[in-house]
Amino acid sequence: EAQVVESGGGLVQPGESLTLSCRASGFLFGATYMSWVRRVPGKGLEWVSSISPSGGRGNEYYSDSVKGRSAISRDNSKYTLYLRLNRLQPEDTGLYYCTKGLKTVGPLLGQGTQVTVSS
Repeated sequence: EAQVVESGGGLVQPGESLTLSCRASGFLFGATYMSWVRRVPGKGLEWVSSISPSGGRGNEYYSDSVKGRSAISRDNSKYTLYLRLNRLQPEDTGLYYCTKGLKTVGPLLGQGTQVTVSS
């Protein structure tokens, strides 16, 4: 059974950074496109970023909302996906999930990790 555990969220001030992690199990992580999505209050699920199975430049995809201030990466040996978010803003507040697939918003496999940006 495919499972993920997201972590790394927290309460930060505008302009600060966070790195989110997603530990996967139960499927061939190294052969799977992976994505980050977020549930924003009042806006539903929003795709944030995706990465190909091999990762690396040219194989990363970002929504306009985070492009230029975020970085997705993965360590296939650790079955772990990452998302570095820089210059965080209040509109980045939400519950962040990782999931399988390219530019997808589900199905959600974990409980998510909460990111709250507030001064």
